Amino acid sequence: MHALTLPEAHHYDEMLLASGGIRPHYRDFAHWLHSQSPQTLARKRAEADLMFHRVGITFAVYGDDSGAERLIPFDSVPRIIPASDWRTLEAGMRQRVTALNAFLHDIYHEQHIVKAGIIPAEQVFSNSQYQPAMQGLDLPHRIYAHITGVDVIRHNDGNFYVLEDNLRVPSGVSYMLENRKMMMRLFPELFASHAVAPVQHYPTLLLNTLRHASLAENPTVVVLTPGHHNSAYFEHAFLAQQMGVELVEGQDLFVKHNRVYMRTTAGHKQVDVIYRRIDDAFLDPLAFRADSMLGVPGLLSVYRSGGVILANAIGTGVADDKSIYPYVPDMIRFYLSEEPLLQNVPTWMCRRPAELDHVLNNLAELVVKEVHGAGGYGMLIGPAASNAEIEDFRQRILADPSNYIAQPTLCLSSCPTFVEAGIAPRHIDLRPFVLSGREISMVAGGLTRVALKEGSLVVNSSQGGGTKDTWILED
Repeated sequence: MHALTLPEAHHYDEMLLASGGIRPHYRDFAHWLHSQSPQTLARKRAEADLMFHRVGITFAVYGDDSGAERLIPFDSVPRIIPASDWRTLEAGMRQRVTALNAFLHDIYHEQHIVKAGIIPAEQVFSNSQYQPAMQGLDLPHRIYAHITGVDVIRHNDGNFYVLEDNLRVPSGVSYMLENRKMMMRLFPELFASHAVAPVQHYPTLLLNTLRHASLAENPTVVVLTPGHHNSAYFEHAFLAQQMGVELVEGQDLFVKHNRVYMRTTAGHKQVDVIYRRIDDAFLDPLAFRADSMLGVPGLLSVYRSGGVILANAIGTGVADDKSIYPYVPDMIRFYLSEEPLLQNVPTWMCRRPAELDHVLNNLAELVVKEVHGAGGYGMLIGPAASNAEIEDFRQRILADPSNYIAQPTLCLSSCPTFVEAGIAPRHIDLRPFVLSGREISMVAGGLTRVALKEGSLVVNSSQGGGTKDTWILED
C-alpha cells in the first residue's frame, strides 16, 4: 500500500483534488497504485534504470567538466490526460503550427504581417535567426517547420497555456517512445485495464511527413547528426533506426551537379530529404560559418535550387525566438481569422521602456529569460533567487534589454512522482510533437518532463529534470 502526499493548495494537481479525492480519469490507476508495496515500486524503478543503461538512453550536459553521459531520470507514475482535454490541446496546436508556418512563408516573401504593423520590422529582420538567404525561396507545400515541439503547461486555473514553440530542432521524442516501451514492459497489467492511446507509430508518421516534403517519386531520407558528441545523439541514432533510414554526418554527404549524395558501400546515392539535427550556422561552411566541420559544402546552393529538402527549413528559428512568441496569437488572427484556442503566457518585452520598468521593479516575482535561451539556461526565477542573483540579473538586463523577456511565475501543475521519500507531487510540463506534412498529424501524448527537486519549476533534463510516460485515455 502506498500513501500519497497531498498537493499544495495553490496549484493544480493532475491526479488529486484539493480535498484529497481522486480525479475521475486517475481512479483506476490510483486503485492499482494503492495495492502496490513501496518495495515493488522501488524494485521496478531499479529495473527501469538498468534497462535504460543497457539501451544507452543517455544525454550529455554541455559545460559538465566530467564529460560523463547521464541517464535521464524516468518516473514510473504516468501523467494521465483525459480524451476531452487532449482534443482541446490537439486543436490548439494544429491552429498554432498552421499559423507559424504561414508566418515563416510570409516573412520570407511578401511580409504582409510586418507591413500591416502587427509585428515590428526590427523584431523580424534584425533577429539573428532571420536568414536573408531564404527570401523569395518557394518551399514545397509552404512548410518550414515539419517537426514542431510545443511546450505546454497547465496553470492553477486548470487551463493549458503555451510556454514556447520549438521550431528549429526540437528534441525529446525518443524519450516519449522509450518511456512508453518501458511502462508496457514493467506494468503490462495497467495497459490491459486502461485504454491508453498508442504512440509507437510516431516514427512511421515522421517518415511519411519527411517523404511528403519532397516532390521526388520515391525520396531518399537521411538523418543528419553533428556526431556522437552531441547531447541528443542517442535520439538521432534512435530515430534513424526506427524509420529505417541512414544516419549520416556531414562528411558522409557531398554536393555534385547541384544534387546532394551520400557515400555508401555500394557507391554514391542521391539524397532527397535531410532531417537535420544541426543548427543553421553549421549546415554549410561556404554559406554560413566557414569553420564548421559538421555541414556539407555547397548544401545551401542545392537547397535554394530545390535539389534537396531540409527539415526543418533554414531560418525557422526566427519563429521560436522568445521575442516573437508574444505575437503568435496575433498571427493566428491575421493568417487564419480565428481566435487562439490555446493561450500564451502574459509576456513583458524588456526592449519596450514601459515594460522594462515593470520588469525591473518586480524582478523578485517574475521569470526572466534570454530571447534565444534554451535548456533552462540564462534565466532568472525571481521567487527562488537570492538578492545577489536578482541584482546581478538586473545589470544583465540593463546592459541589453532587447535580449530579455519576462513572464509571471506560473504555477505549473503537479503530478504524483516516485521520489526517495515515497510518492509526492512534482511540477511538470508537456511537449507534444506536431508533424506538418500532407496534413498536420501527431501521436496522442508527448514528452512529460518533471522537476524532480521539491518545489522546483525547472523541468529541463540539463537542470536535473526527469521524464514520465504520458497517457491519453481514449473515450
